[in-house]
Amino acid sequence: MGETFRALVLDQQDKSVVGSFKTLEIDNLPEGEVLVRVKWSTLNYKDGMILNGLGRLVRTYPHVPGVDFSGEVVSSSDDRYKPGDEVVLTGWRVGEAHWGGYGQFARVKADWLVHLPNGLDGAEAMAIGTAGFTSMLAVMALEEQGVSPKQDGEVLVTGAAGGVGSVAVSILSALGYRVAASTGREETHAYLRELGATTIIDRNELTDTSKPLLTERWIGAIDSVGSTTLAHVLSEMKYHGVVSACGLAGGPDLPATVIPFLLRGVRLIGIDSVMCPYETRIKAWQRLASELPKDHLAAATTKVALSDILPWGERILKGQVKGRLLIDVQDC
Repeated sequence: MGETFRALVLDQQDKSVVGSFKTLEIDNLPEGEVLVRVKWSTLNYKDGMILNGLGRLVRTYPHVPGVDFSGEVVSSSDDRYKPGDEVVLTGWRVGEAHWGGYGQFARVKADWLVHLPNGLDGAEAMAIGTAGFTSMLAVMALEEQGVSPKQDGEVLVTGAAGGVGSVAVSILSALGYRVAASTGREETHAYLRELGATTIIDRNELTDTSKPLLTERWIGAIDSVGSTTLAHVLSEMKYHGVVSACGLAGGPDLPATVIPFLLRGVRLIGIDSVMCPYETRIKAWQRLASELPKDHLAAATTKVALSDILPWGERILKGQVKGRLLIDVQDC
């Protein structure tokens, strides 16, 4: 019998998906050039969907979920990585089509990994995770389109108390932007102000889609909600305003018109963190290491054992998770 490890394994029973903790052999892991001892993972909205069998994101069972992880290289057939290297993985459909980070070991393709950037440890990298990585990509997209803290106006962040939103608020405020944070949870207002939000917007103010144009309010926006919220935000963008769209917590539809694009030159930029090119990944992680305030990250992070993760999967889908969840993978 080979070396064993513990993992959360999802199985399909009738039409339901059921998770349980099992002892597996390392030989059970899928093929890949690099074997990693996983130390930390996190919980994203997509993880919540996978844990609850939603969206048909996973097609083959049994399955080890977890779209992010950080850990230490145990062995590698790729010259870029050697035993002892600290690495991070986000995206590439790991945790969906390929076994992920909710196990104490993972074997993956070398191209999917990046070395842990200077200035971050593995726990901090997973406190950031895909959600925070997506936030930085969204900020970079605004910058590439000319949005600047020197402009007169605010950048709006929707779903601001969630994983993407909370990191976006923190990064933007650290870069000198005036940030308006939208949330439906009054109990998070003080928390968002601590992260740097200058204005709090009730999410119910961002649902009216009856008019294609409303009063100009925002120089930029990072939207993780989609649907009527994104449609409303587009109608309130200032001339040549830019929206980074990176989520669909409110739904995948977009009940909008082309009027904001034609009359105000509004730009809508899609953010994909899953298949993001390697060089862009390196740049984003380096910026997160240097520009995301560590005290903000700590304030936005809740640590839980992997053995306790299943109830959190339901909570994140209900909007009941504030900030980021750091998972101790070895504790299962």
